[in-house]
Amino acid sequence: MIVALNNKSNFTRDEYVEYLKEIEEITFKGKLILCPTYLNLTVKTDVILGAQDVSPYEDGSHTGEISARQLSALGIKYSIVGHSERRLSETEEELFNEIRRLLENNMTPILCVGERKADREKGSTKAVIGNQLASVTNYLMENERSNVIIAYEPVWAIGTGEIPTNEQIKEVIDFIKSKLPNNKVLYGGSANEENIDTLKEIEGIDGYLVGGLSLKPDKLQIFLDKLSE
Repeated sequence: MIVALNNKSNFTRDEYVEYLKEIEEITFKGKLILCPTYLNLTVKTDVILGAQDVSPYEDGSHTGEISARQLSALGIKYSIVGHSERRLSETEEELFNEIRRLLENNMTPILCVGERKADREKGSTKAVIGNQLASVTNYLMENERSNVIIAYEPVWAIGTGEIPTNEQIKEVIDFIKSKLPNNKVLYGGSANEENIDTLKEIEGIDGYLVGGLSLKPDKLQIFLDKLSE
């Protein structure tokens, strides 16, 4: 079971150091991946470190970008790609290049996919997610595809407290696995310590990508304990 923690744009360096002390006390039998801001990536920890984003470019004249090679040199093993909070400013070609750069540097992409409320209401959820998966299904070799983790995050559920029904989530998880049967699939979107008992009833979920919950180590521990029961 994989649980990835997306800190988003939170914690100064000093705040993060204190936060990390609590995170390092957390017990979990699965794989816990912590994705802090770039400013906090170099803090030493036994927790597996991931990044929240990566440049689609190799090293070079790309002001403000952080390359996959630079992240790899810090010991980073994972990076989120295509989070909905970034997709509006990134093209599908850029997302594919981000995935490519990560794989070239022996890192694991966590590709976020998910529909907006209007997409679900129009019945186009699978079409939208199918298009978002195209960077993996259409352009990677089979031996490369299985190295990409997919995170299903319905955009309308991120940070809202509103989540799809178990049946709706399972339908999408099954759809993703029909396209990528050898890939791990996570669920994200307001997953927390209060609804994990319901969410873990869904077959096929290989883990979770959590945002707000990642900022609260005490509640995160409750979440992980329930997930492990």
